[in-house]
Amino acid sequence: QVQLVESGGGLVQAGGALRLSCAASGFTFSNLVMAWFRQAPGKEREFVVFISWGGSITHYTDSVKGRFTISRDNAKNTVYLQMNSLKPEDTAVYYCAAKIGSSTPATKREVYQYWGQGTQVTVSS
Repeated sequence: QVQLVESGGGLVQAGGALRLSCAASGFTFSNLVMAWFRQAPGKEREFVVFISWGGSITHYTDSVKGRFTISRDNAKNTVYLQMNSLKPEDTAVYYCAAKIGSSTPATKREVYQYWGQGTQVTVSS
């Protein structure tokens, strides 16, 4: 059973930066396609970014392009989300997600089989 544990959330001022981490266990990490989603209060959980098995394919939602960077370290079974130039509208609970299978970019939450518990990111104006 895949387990995902996020860390790195917190409170930051607008324009600041945070780095989220997601540590995976229970499966061969390099076989997992990983993603980050986020859910703001009163809103649906939305796709943020995807990374393929080896990290060569990434796909970002438009609102974070140029500000967020996803990466993974398969030796450490960890995926990272570097978030720069944060805005108040980035405030949300951020979830790490994983799926087994195709490395074609996937943005729908339904295709991801495994989820972390989430980490809160709050950006003050």
